[in-house]
Amino acid sequence: MRLRALLDTDALGLRLLGGEDELDRSVRGVMTTDLRDPSRYLSGGELVLTGLAWRRDADDSEPFVRLLVQAGVAALAAGEAELGDVPEDLAVACARHRLPLFAVHESVAFATITEHVVRQVSGERAGDLAAVVDRHRRMMTSGPAGGGPDVVLDLLGSDLDLRAWVLSPTGRLIAGSKVAGPALPAETCARLAAEHLAATRTGRRGPHRVLLDGATYSLFPVRSAGRPSGGARDVRETVLSDWLLAVDADAGDWAEERLDLLQGVTQLIAVERERRDAARTVRRRLAQEVLELVQTGAAPAEIAARLRVAAPVLLPGLGAAPHWQVVVARVEWEGEQAEGGPVAQSLLEEVLVDPLATGPEPADRIAVAHIGDEAIALVPLPAVAAEHDGSETGLLADSVLRSVREPLSAGLDGDGRLTLGVSAAVHSAEGLRGALEEARHARRVAAARPGRVCAAGHQELASHVLLLPFVPDDVRRAFTARLLDPLTDYDRRHRAELIPTLEAFLDSDGSWTRCASRLHLHVNTLRYRVGRIEQLTGRDLSRLEDKLDFFLALRMS
Repeated sequence: MRLRALLDTDALGLRLLGGEDELDRSVRGVMTTDLRDPSRYLSGGELVLTGLAWRRDADDSEPFVRLLVQAGVAALAAGEAELGDVPEDLAVACARHRLPLFAVHESVAFATITEHVVRQVSGERAGDLAAVVDRHRRMMTSGPAGGGPDVVLDLLGSDLDLRAWVLSPTGRLIAGSKVAGPALPAETCARLAAEHLAATRTGRRGPHRVLLDGATYSLFPVRSAGRPSGGARDVRETVLSDWLLAVDADAGDWAEERLDLLQGVTQLIAVERERRDAARTVRRRLAQEVLELVQTGAAPAEIAARLRVAAPVLLPGLGAAPHWQVVVARVEWEGEQAEGGPVAQSLLEEVLVDPLATGPEPADRIAVAHIGDEAIALVPLPAVAAEHDGSETGLLADSVLRSVREPLSAGLDGDGRLTLGVSAAVHSAEGLRGALEEARHARRVAAARPGRVCAAGHQELASHVLLLPFVPDDVRRAFTARLLDPLTDYDRRHRAELIPTLEAFLDSDGSWTRCASRLHLHVNTLRYRVGRIEQLTGRDLSRLEDKLDFFLALRMS
């Protein structure tokens, strides 16, 4: 019951002395006390009744009220029978701590108030419990098997007026109730997923409460049956694959019955998650078979036969044989080893879901296997759309992870990394082995970059840039120091701008006139600077080998 209801009950004879803005607080019980410190007997949510026998002077009010507030009581009601009017110092202390204060007329017995509160609270709890039992029954009979998680979320909206959504760990909206109003914006979904993953990595138990844009959300983890829920190792192996239930409400002051109901909802959603995972079994098996053939050097005809089996499953309704791209991903953890292969597999299946697909179950058009700590995806492309080498119409490394970097970085939490490589599109079974190696090389390029979530594509393998990340750090430092330190020192002493001149000269392909025009110098001034560069380094910028050394040194510096 609410404090406002007590005030509106004439038979109780309560008069409000302060706290008008707090009258919507819930009352869960009642306690009568004249102890100076009753906090050990309080559990929160009580209406405290006192005859003020604890008060000896004005200095006693502040510590008494502070103890009540720390215990989480709903309000204080002071009787007027002993002292007449309620003391001003008590009213001041209650106002300071935002604790509602009532005066109880001397003609009203505390027993009358206690009996009223107990009767109301007991009746409401009995009604809540009956409603919870009924909702559990309805959800179990019309839950995921009868319509997906949307059915359960609709019941939450219609029966409890709770707006709720199911999100993936990357922030993809999986389901939402029809009565929840407009779908959550993609940015909000990503931020909620990031907050959930960050809280999960700390080991705190859900629900996690998050304040975003003035609204409070409660986030409940959705863990599949049989998955462990505790331990640092277990968390790292599941945090990037578990779904979450986001509720537009603050669960901090919910009764146990309502929390139990929401936990039951997460269990029903977990059943749906397992059903969808089971539906991917065929695609996973096809990917495993094709990749084993590719890695063992099977004949192209044998690989092509398996691809013909896979095509109708992955691209139903397409008559033409698809083209293919290969995506390789790894999740690696620092320190104690946690299994990364299954996590990388789940992540690839999530981030490669068709972004144009709509409805409660997006079209999965990929097959992902994991071999050790490496996950490998076969991504089919319609043959007509892939005619332009796949680089324009297929997956691009930058776009694959662009929208999921924030939540995944939160889940990796400083001790994990996700690296991903994307191949070009290939037109036949003969090209799959090369595409697999290309994707693996691209992933290694991504792994050499800073950051928790990195990707690289096949376009980056056709450049000298491919070689630079694999040069040991000490070799890179020694090489650049030997070539560039003399120029840097000279520039620092004489402000000669030899380094910018060298960069411009190489960018101009050694053309004196183009470089001089670019730097707004006379050609003779440019020749003087280049001569000084050659003198300080002992190199000859007319030789291709020396030009290449300078070019690489500048790129590695």
